[in-house]
Amino acid sequence: MIRGDRANGMRKSFKAECDTKAFLLWLRITWSGKRGDNFESAGRKPAEVRALNELLSNPESVTKARAELARVIGGNKKVEEIDVSNLPFLHSVDMKDRMGIALRKPEPLIELAKSGYTPAHTKTRTAKSLLVEGKHLLLATMLKPQLHQSALPAKIPLLLPKPFLHGSGHAAFPVHSSSLFTKPNKQVRVGYKHESIKSIASVTQQTTDVKAVLTVKQTVVDFWSDIGLERGLDDFTDLFGKTLLLELVSAELDPKTGLEKASIRKYAHKIDHEGEDIKYEADFVVPPDFGEVGAIFVENEHHKEMYLHDVVLDGFPTGPVHVTCDSWIHSKFDNKKKRLFFTNKSYLPSETPNGLKKLRGEELQTLRGNDNGERKKGERIYDYDVYNDLGNPDSDPETARPVIGGKQHPYPRRCRTGRPRTESDPLTETRSGSFYVPRDEEFSEIKMGTFSAKTLKSVFHALIPSLSSAIVDSDLGFPFLSSIDALFNEGINLPSIKQQGSWKDVLPNLFRAIVDETKDVLKFETPATMERDRFFWFRDEEFARQTLSGLNPCSIKLVTEWPLRSKLDPEIYGTQESAITAEMVEQEIKGFMTCEQAVKAQKLFILDYHDLFLPFVSKIRELKGTTLYGSRTLFFLTHEGTLRPLAIELTRPPMDGKPQWKEVYRPAWHSTGVWLWRLAKAHVLAHESGYHQLISHWLRTHCCTEPYIIAANRQLSEMHPIYRLLHPHFRYTMEINALARQFLISAKGVIETSFFPGKYSMELSSAVYDQEWRFDYEALPKDLIKRGMAVEDPSAPNGLKLTVEDYPYANDGLVLWDIIKEWVSDYVNHYYSDPSLIVSDNELQAWWTEVRTVGHADKKDEPWWPVLQTPQDLVETLTTIIWIVSGHHAAVNFGQYTYAGYFPNRPTTARMNMPTEDQNDEILKLFWEKPEVILLTTFPSQIQATTVMAILDVLSNHSPDEEYLGQEIEPAWTEEPVINAAFVKFNGRLKEFEGIIDERNTDIKLKNRNGAGIVPYELLKPFSDPGVTGKGVPYSISI
Repeated sequence: MIRGDRANGMRKSFKAECDTKAFLLWLRITWSGKRGDNFESAGRKPAEVRALNELLSNPESVTKARAELARVIGGNKKVEEIDVSNLPFLHSVDMKDRMGIALRKPEPLIELAKSGYTPAHTKTRTAKSLLVEGKHLLLATMLKPQLHQSALPAKIPLLLPKPFLHGSGHAAFPVHSSSLFTKPNKQVRVGYKHESIKSIASVTQQTTDVKAVLTVKQTVVDFWSDIGLERGLDDFTDLFGKTLLLELVSAELDPKTGLEKASIRKYAHKIDHEGEDIKYEADFVVPPDFGEVGAIFVENEHHKEMYLHDVVLDGFPTGPVHVTCDSWIHSKFDNKKKRLFFTNKSYLPSETPNGLKKLRGEELQTLRGNDNGERKKGERIYDYDVYNDLGNPDSDPETARPVIGGKQHPYPRRCRTGRPRTESDPLTETRSGSFYVPRDEEFSEIKMGTFSAKTLKSVFHALIPSLSSAIVDSDLGFPFLSSIDALFNEGINLPSIKQQGSWKDVLPNLFRAIVDETKDVLKFETPATMERDRFFWFRDEEFARQTLSGLNPCSIKLVTEWPLRSKLDPEIYGTQESAITAEMVEQEIKGFMTCEQAVKAQKLFILDYHDLFLPFVSKIRELKGTTLYGSRTLFFLTHEGTLRPLAIELTRPPMDGKPQWKEVYRPAWHSTGVWLWRLAKAHVLAHESGYHQLISHWLRTHCCTEPYIIAANRQLSEMHPIYRLLHPHFRYTMEINALARQFLISAKGVIETSFFPGKYSMELSSAVYDQEWRFDYEALPKDLIKRGMAVEDPSAPNGLKLTVEDYPYANDGLVLWDIIKEWVSDYVNHYYSDPSLIVSDNELQAWWTEVRTVGHADKKDEPWWPVLQTPQDLVETLTTIIWIVSGHHAAVNFGQYTYAGYFPNRPTTARMNMPTEDQNDEILKLFWEKPEVILLTTFPSQIQATTVMAILDVLSNHSPDEEYLGQEIEPAWTEEPVINAAFVKFNGRLKEFEGIIDERNTDIKLKNRNGAGIVPYELLKPFSDPGVTGKGVPYSISI
C-alpha cells in the first residue's frame, strides 16, 4: 500500500501523463480525420500521424512533450501564437488550423461546443467532443486494451478526476460506447494502485450541482485594453475558459479533524456580454458533507484588474447564496494572493461560524497592512497619517507648510500614503502625481468620467491656467457691477485647448453656449437665486435669512449674556468688551423692548467670528491681496419670525505699533452710512464663506469622517452588521478627500489663493477643531442646544423646541434625524437584542477605540467621547455619523452654486480694509466720489471669483450614479427579513418627508423658506435628478 506524499506524488504524475497523452491523442484524431481512416480528407500526411503514434507509444517522448506543454501552455502562462513553434510535435503545423478556430473572435472551447461549431477538418465533431474523446480513448486503451476505437456508437458519461476539486467530486464527459454505464446522474471515480492500474467505480448519491454566475462590470480600462499583447493573452485565457478561478469555502470545520474543510475550486468562463455587464459561469459538484458556503476566493487570471459586482451560487436546497463584491480584483500576475469575499449573511464576531473565524481575522490583518514603505496604486491597505503633504518645499520653498495634526496643530488623521520625505523638510511628505487611496475607495467609472475626478481635474489643469491667460492681471477686480453680470450673459473668451478636445467636452456644465464658433466662451449658468431676484444679494433681509436657510446655517447662535465680551487675553488682543452697546440695540429695535429684555426673551442672535479670527489678523494682513478683522454680527428676531440685522462690529487687534481698533456699523438712512454698512457686510460675508468652506464643510464632514472610514475597514469585518450598515455612507469619501489635498486645501490651491485665510487656511481649521469640535455636539439635536437654537421639550414633535420656530435647516434636519435614528435603532436592536453583546463585541469596541485614540488622537483624552455600552449608545453614535455624512453634508454642499455662484452674495475674501480704519485722504476721496469702486475693490479679483464659481458649479453637481439616502436597499440588508422590512419603512418615511418639505415651502406663514423672489429651501429633500438642483441627500460624502 502506498501512503503519504509518495502516493500523492504518484497520483499527480499519473494524472499529468494522462492529460498529456489525451491531448496528443486528440491531436492525432484531429489530424487524421476519422481516426486515421482517411488521411487525405483531413489534409494531413500519413507521416505526421505516424509520428504522433510513435510519440504516444514512447514514454520518454510523452514526458518531454508534457514538460514542453507545461512550459508553453500550462500553469500561469498565457498562450501566444508564436509559442506553437516551440513545441517539437507541432513543428510545421498551423495552430489555428489544428484548433479549428481560424482567426475567429476568441471564445472559450465550451462556447464553441454549445454553439455546435465544428472545425473544418472534423465535420461531425465539436471541439469539445474531440478533446473528450481523446481522453476517453486514452483511458479505454489503458483499462480495456481489447476495446476497438471504432466501437463507440452510444453516448455515455465517462468520469475523470477534476483538476480543481478538493474533495470527492468528479467531472463527467460524454463519450461514445455500447457497453459502459448509461445513467447520467451517477458520479464515477477512476483510481489506481501502484502495483497495477485498475478501474475503481464509486457512486455518490447526495452531491449538489451548483452553478455560479459572476457579474463583471465592463470598464473603460477594458475597452482601451482591447488593443495590445496583454489583451490577446487574456483572450486566450477566455478561450480556454480560465478567466476567473472561483473557490468555495465552507462555513463549517471538519468534525473529524477540527480543521477547515477542503475548498472546492473551479474556473469560470464567459457566457454573456450585454451592455456593461459581462457574465461568467462555473459549475460545481458540492459534496453532501461540505456544509453551508460561507465565503469565496476569487483569482483573476487576466493581466488587467476586473471590477467584480457579485457572485450568485444557485442550486442549493435552501436557495441561492449571494456574495456582493463590488470590488476590483487584481490580476494574479500583480499579486498572487486571492481575493476573499464573505457571503451576504452578517455575523457578530461571537456568532462567526467556526469555518470562517480564521479567515475573518486574516482579512482584517490584510487591510491593516503594515506601516512600512510607500503605498502603491491598487493596494487595499488602510492606515493613518497627519496632514504633512500640503506643500512641496523642494520645488517651491513658498509652499512649505507646518504639519497639521499633532500637539502644535491638532487635527483628525488622513489615510497614510508612505511617500518619502522632502529633502528640504524632513517632516513634509513628497507630493506625487496621484494620491494613494485604497483601490475600492476610488470613484466608480461613471462618477470618474462624467463628474468628479475628470471634471474637477479639468478645472485645475485646464480652466484655471486658461483663466489666468485670459485675465492677465491676477489682481484685477471687476470695474462695474454690470461686468459681474456679464459673466452670465456674455462670458469670458478663453484660448482653445485643441490638444484636450473642446471646452464643451471637458467642462460641459460650464460651457453651455458658444457665441462664436471660432471662440471658446466660458459662460456661467445663472444661479437660481439671481434668476428669481437680481438684487437678492443687496437686501438686508436676505442677508439675515440666509443665516437660517442658506449655505451655512450652522453658525448662528443665541445671545445669552450681555454685554458681549471676548475671552482672549486683553494684554495681547486689547479690550475684551464689545463696542456694540445696549443703547445701539435699543435704537435699532426702536423701543420695542430694552436690550436686557431682548436677551431674556431670546430675541438676540449673533454670528461671532471675533475670538476665532482675531489671533490670525496680524498674520493674514501680511499676505498680499487679503485682509481680516474679528467680527460680530447681531440680529433681532421679529414678531414675524424673521431675523433683522442690527449691527456689525469689526475689530483689529493691536499690531504694527497701532492700538486696538474697533468700529460698529449699523443699517443707515444716509448714503455714507448705507455704503459703510454694505462694505461691513462684504467683510462679514467673506468671514462666513471662509468658515463655511473650512469648518462647516471641510472639517466637520470630509475631514472628521475619514478616521471613521479607516478604522471601520481595519477593525470591522466585511461580515460585521455595523460595517454593512455604514459601508454605503463611506463610499468615495477618501477619494474626494485625496483630491482636496491635491487641489483644494493644498499650498497655493484654490482655498489658499481665493479665500481670506490664504496660506493660514489649514492652521485656522486646526484652531477651530482644537477649540470647538466635539463628537457629541455633531449630533444635530445637541448642536442646536449648544448654540442656544433649541431647548429640550418632550412634548415637541422632535423632542426639541426651536428658539426660532421658522428655522428651515433645523426644522427639516430634525425630521431627517429622526428618520435616520429610527432606521438605525431597528437595525441595531435586531443584532444586539442583549446589551451585553455590545460590550463583548471585540470588533466594535476596537473600531470605536481606534477612532478615538488614533483617528482623532489629538482629542483622545477628552471626557465627552461616548462609551459604547448599550444599544442606545451605539444608536446615538451611528446616527450622528450617518447624519454628518448625509444630511449635514448635503445642507452645506449642494447649495454652493445656488447661493455663492453669484459671488457678491458670498465673496470669499475681502481685499481692502474699511475706509474708516486708517483714514487715508486718497481712499476717502474715492469713497466719497465712487463708493461702488471701493466695494468692487473689496470683492475678490476676477481670477479669484471665476475660479471659485467654476469649482462651486462642479461641487454642487449630483453625479448620474448618485446613491441617495434610503433610495435603494443594500444587498446584504435583504438577507434578514426584519432588516428588509425596516428599510422599507425607512424608504417610505423619506418619501413622506419629501411631501412635508413641499408642503412647508408653500406655507406663506414660513417666511424664511418662501416669499417673493425666494428660492424654496430644499437642501434636505432626500432625492434629486442629476446636475445642480439644490436638493438631494446622498448616502455619503462623494463630492
